[in-house]
Amino acid sequence: MNLKLASQLFSFRDLRNAILGVIVVLGGLGLSGLTLYAHQIGDVEMAAVAASASLVFVLLILIFVVPPLARNAGREASQLNLPFEFTTGGAILLVLLMIVGFSAWNTGNNLLFLVLSFLLAAMVVGFIAGSLCLKKLDVTMRFPETIFAGEKTPILVSMHNRKRLIPAFSVVVEVRGKERERSIAADHLDAIFPKWIARRLGQAPVVRRTLDHFVHVAGRESVEKKAEHIFPNRGRLSIRDFELSTKFPFGFFRHRRRLPAREAELVVFPKIIDVSTEIETLPLDAGDRVSSKRGSGQDLLALRAYQPQDDLRRIDWKATARTRNLTVREFAADDESRITVIFDPRVEPDAADIPIREKISAEQSGKPVIASPQFEHGASLAASLLSHFAAENAQIRLVIPNEDTDFGSGRPHLYDALRKLALLEPEFANATSKEPSLNIERILNDSDDSHVLLVTANERTTLSPELTQKLKVILF
Repeated sequence: MNLKLASQLFSFRDLRNAILGVIVVLGGLGLSGLTLYAHQIGDVEMAAVAASASLVFVLLILIFVVPPLARNAGREASQLNLPFEFTTGGAILLVLLMIVGFSAWNTGNNLLFLVLSFLLAAMVVGFIAGSLCLKKLDVTMRFPETIFAGEKTPILVSMHNRKRLIPAFSVVVEVRGKERERSIAADHLDAIFPKWIARRLGQAPVVRRTLDHFVHVAGRESVEKKAEHIFPNRGRLSIRDFELSTKFPFGFFRHRRRLPAREAELVVFPKIIDVSTEIETLPLDAGDRVSSKRGSGQDLLALRAYQPQDDLRRIDWKATARTRNLTVREFAADDESRITVIFDPRVEPDAADIPIREKISAEQSGKPVIASPQFEHGASLAASLLSHFAAENAQIRLVIPNEDTDFGSGRPHLYDALRKLALLEPEFANATSKEPSLNIERILNDSDDSHVLLVTANERTTLSPELTQKLKVILF
């Protein structure tokens, strides 16, 4: 067991509360047994003292033991497919029902029985109405092909009510899924616990994303709404199902219903930032050099006789009048720039990294958690460089560990590279290892006509000066 990592997961306060909880529970059980023993032997004074002390221990259990258990139970219940749950208003109503019911039974007052019947009727009607509200509802979601972190993304959500007469009121639509296969703290848990415990604790929690709120959907009708969502970080969301919930009509219950969803995956590309300062010193000359190949450039290459498949707009009418034969112009192609972006995913562990316990707590509560802010900035920088040169019609290529793409242009090629960056995970380097896990020498030798950019967090590399002159290092 790694004691240093375990200290981040379990603090002295946790151990103290656990010991106090065990003592309080055992003390309460012991006093209960003492009360029963005193009652059997007929010692009234001992029974009264033990009963009073046991009440004190019950209060201590309610204060120190029950709240943490309730929080953990609520977190676990959110992962289960429960049809309903009590809201705060519903819990207050339940307490009132117990108080009024006990008072009515104890006093026999007809007015209290009347109040009790109204409360029970409100709870029953609210439960039935809320349950019927979610019956026979279908949900579909449409999202764009490209989603960038930090940008507004339009998502279309449609709800269809298959009921004939009963409308649906105040329905919240959420999508549920997983952002990763394992928890962000899974590697740390493997170093602390045995494998079978770490495997159980290292499972990635199911996260929720609220899509929209439908106020009213009439029977046999469909309503489509457009909502704009902002995904704060790059990554993926593997959609598992939809969850519909409503607190209609009185807010005593939160009814829930889950609908299966077709398997889909939302991939959020890294955030695009300004890279003008990083590329201002690059000797790029895309389109400035003329090649001897035919193409769509602006420089005249030759004149030749017209052929049936030629574009009529290329006919040179002056040359045609001079030679009395249809003559067309051929233009030279501009020499294209070729850009290779090498992204080194190795970063040093952040000294200001949040403790493991806070990571797990934030992850289970659905808050965005990232493994390394420095790595996220580097991925965003590499994606921005690729996007910039793709907009300049350059041939681009991305090189990452264990995978390098071919040169290409156009949006499909760019989106394929951005997808690889979106799914890439950081590699935490040792303090003595400064060299990236990439064969940079081979890449430089294969890219004589390409501008090579190395995006890395390591200031020092062991490359020779000859190779260093062939690339530009961009630090993040």
